[in-house]
Amino acid sequence: MLNPDPLQSAGQRLWGLLTRWILMTLAVGIATALVPGTHCDDWPSLLVAAMILGILNALVKPILVAVALPLVLLTLGFMLLIINAFLLMLTARLVPGFHIDGFWPAVGASVIISLLSMILGVNRKRFKRPPPASAAESYSEPVPTRSPPPGKGPIIDV
Repeated sequence: MLNPDPLQSAGQRLWGLLTRWILMTLAVGIATALVPGTHCDDWPSLLVAAMILGILNALVKPILVAVALPLVLLTLGFMLLIINAFLLMLTARLVPGFHIDGFWPAVGASVIISLLSMILGVNRKRFKRPPPASAAESYSEPVPTRSPPPGKGPIIDV
């Protein structure tokens, strides 16, 4: 978070980060349970794998997408699936206890992780709320409406 919301406390930001990490861990755990060829030995390695995958998605993925942008556009986004599979295979190399047996299990797991992340809201955008208006700013004078000349019908302002 390069530009945190100044109205949001450090505790709220930490809670949001922890929530996203738990949801990513859940998505990676479900993917390892559903996709043959993906294995996780225990919960601590699953937690570390989700954390490393989140860090790689935040730091490395934007660079890879920028470099591969012509291929992403040419393949109508299919290259993003390849990038996600590559990052998942890199995570498996970095985390002991988290194993992916090949490219196709990585593609299958990346599809499931992407879908579950979308459903669970891991990557949801936060919208800033406008500041509350004071009582003086909330009142506005009624806008006078124009009536049509007699017999001419309604006026359409463009």
